[in-house]
Amino acid sequence: MKPAGKPGKTGSLMAVEVALARLLEMADASKIREHEPLPLAQVQGRVLAADLVSTLDLPPWPNSAMDGYALRLADWTGEPLVVSQKIFAGQAPEPLKPGTCARIFTGAPVPAGADCVEMQENAEIQADERVRFTEIMTPGKNIRPQGQEATVGELILPVGTRLGSIEQGLAASLGCAELDVIRKARVAVLSTGDELIEPGQALGPGQIYNSNRVLLCSWLQRLGCEVIDAGILPDDLATTRARLGELKDVDLILSTGGVSVGEADFLGIALREEGELTLWKLAIKPGKPLTFGHFRGVPVIGLPGNPASTLVTFALLARPYLLRRQGVKEVEPLKFQVPAGFVWPKAGNRREYLRGRLENGRAIIYRNQSSGVLRSAAWADGLVEVLEDRTLIEGDWVSFIPLSEVLS
Repeated sequence: MKPAGKPGKTGSLMAVEVALARLLEMADASKIREHEPLPLAQVQGRVLAADLVSTLDLPPWPNSAMDGYALRLADWTGEPLVVSQKIFAGQAPEPLKPGTCARIFTGAPVPAGADCVEMQENAEIQADERVRFTEIMTPGKNIRPQGQEATVGELILPVGTRLGSIEQGLAASLGCAELDVIRKARVAVLSTGDELIEPGQALGPGQIYNSNRVLLCSWLQRLGCEVIDAGILPDDLATTRARLGELKDVDLILSTGGVSVGEADFLGIALREEGELTLWKLAIKPGKPLTFGHFRGVPVIGLPGNPASTLVTFALLARPYLLRRQGVKEVEPLKFQVPAGFVWPKAGNRREYLRGRLENGRAIIYRNQSSGVLRSAAWADGLVEVLEDRTLIEGDWVSFIPLSEVLS
């Protein structure tokens, strides 16, 4: 194995981590501030606009963690105890009578005076219906104390939390019927190229079906964005300028294709002439010609047109940018080290993201890593990161990013 190159050492190309840092810096400077209250059932995937602070103790009173018997340890001398009451969840118990125990069920409030709950498996009911306990007991056993999970005034979820099923359940446990969330990011999606036509139409000479826009629109909806489908742009500078100019009320224009250095790459030309080009030519493979800029003040991310390039650059750069615009703090996906189950004999000067999956604890890669092969991602369950200037033999450690981390 050749040692890993120094991160950021990429010649005239911008290193991935540098590009991401700059994108997040610009996202921080233009965060979406508008917010709206939504019923709890509708906040899936949205971003919390205000701290969620507990207004109650959770649980609000000590309760039993077991089906069993509540007692005061000082009253137990080893002799059987009389059962003085039965307590179900949802009932308010009477204070425990001295020298007795209470039959209690999971989740029921522990009666005042009791300091222990013994599970029913360690109890024997005598002929006279008194209860004999067979194990040594300790104070607090099987009792969930008041405020075990949350106390009044405690911060439960900070602003910027992206809400999922668990967060919805937690908010419900605190009695919240609605939450204040950041409004959806409005993203216009367009594709460029005379060769593109929509699925369902008959292919003409030199034409291909447009898969990128379907991929991105679906992905953006899973991210909780409002998607404006801006269609396919022909390879024409005037049309490109006009279409971009129509998209004034969006938070981001997201395009695929037209961002390289070819004569027909009119998006880059339009950004240079009527806006600004901030990022261009990254040390990433696939995805080198990713572009970030502004057109008449509206942010534009130009993704490469090849499908695998679109997928990789959206996952690693556009997705974190969009999440940060909505106030999410932790936007980078989980990645972890696994041994390589493949050989990588030729070092490159760009960081490569190979479509791969885990088999028997090792990362293997799809046989064809061409940037035009989307099938590689359908086969894969993650991206295998190979650093710049590095070769690999089987067993070398590589970083693996599960696709599940970036697809929602």
